[in-house]
Amino acid sequence: MFGRRINLFKLFGFEVRIDLSWIFIAILITWSLSVGFFPFHYKDLSTQTYWIMGVTGALGLFLSIIVHEFSHSIVARKFGMPMKGITLFIFGGVAEMDDEPPSAKAEFAMAIVGPLTSIALAAGFYGVYLLGKQTLSVPVNGVIGYLALINGILAGFNLLPAYPLDGGRVLRSVLWGAKKNLRWATKISSGIGSGFGLFLIILGLVQALSGNLIGGLWWFLIGMFLQSAAKMSYQQLVTRKILEGEPVRRFMKTDPVTVSPSTTIRTLVEDYIYQYHFKMFPVVNSGDQLVGCITTRDIKEVPREEWGEKSIREVVSSCSADNTISPEADAMQALSTMNRTGASRLMVTEGDRLVGIIALKDMMRLLSLKVELEESDNES
Repeated sequence: MFGRRINLFKLFGFEVRIDLSWIFIAILITWSLSVGFFPFHYKDLSTQTYWIMGVTGALGLFLSIIVHEFSHSIVARKFGMPMKGITLFIFGGVAEMDDEPPSAKAEFAMAIVGPLTSIALAAGFYGVYLLGKQTLSVPVNGVIGYLALINGILAGFNLLPAYPLDGGRVLRSVLWGAKKNLRWATKISSGIGSGFGLFLIILGLVQALSGNLIGGLWWFLIGMFLQSAAKMSYQQLVTRKILEGEPVRRFMKTDPVTVSPSTTIRTLVEDYIYQYHFKMFPVVNSGDQLVGCITTRDIKEVPREEWGEKSIREVVSSCSADNTISPEADAMQALSTMNRTGASRLMVTEGDRLVGIIALKDMMRLLSLKVELEESDNES
């Protein structure tokens, strides 16, 4: 679901990160508040004051989302679900889990606590706003009033029964508990989420064509995100359920193409990359000992005029948890490593010996066949 991420800080054992999409949306929020929302509701303030209010309001929203996502993570931890951290991305954030919740009850508790937290924040900010009418300056109280409003909107929006919003997860937990079938419950709730996303896209286009360009842009972007996230969430569940328990050994190629450390970069490019079309090759010495691997990314760092002279030995990447895996490891672990590193191939090793290569396309081929067969069984 995520692109490039930036680590911000660690709190209570949880890593807090932002996806690069958040930077775009933060700028858009700040601009919308500074030139639209605050000038409309609070007249005759200076342009500088509006921009300070806009930046402060955006930061307040940022912190509110962190609190919302922390509530999910804390409840998940109480139910024994491992949490990798929290990532803020376009239109919100997500508490990252390594697996699905262990039960419908755990899913319900983890999902509902987010909107309840936002409701509590909205009530708290609104109380301060009412008291601040007599004691606080207009700009300060204006930002507090906005935070009360936006947390209320976050709570209401997240309660919509459209997966993967919190309300959609609540719906999934109810369906899961009723039929005892997580995949079916996810398919129904994600279908509703995808449909709701399409509705928001159409609404955004209508708003934009009617002259409300900013409002239309917001609805369009939210709809695009929601529709994409709903489809991806179901695909991730199907992938996990099919690949879980499958050892890497089942997918790996036991006769991988390898290269010698003494091979020049030019020979590697012309005789291996252009011939086999792989982005990564294991590097093995004359004693069949694995030295590391060479990737197209490594090659790009070498000036083209040096390709004929420089050998692979000088630029080889050493073996690490990012490019190797055990043949007995779970296939989902391999897929998670590929997603994290952006690699499409991993070396399968036993000690310092190369025993195979596992490629993303091979796992996806089996996944596609299994999905097709299971759907055929369901139809019959």
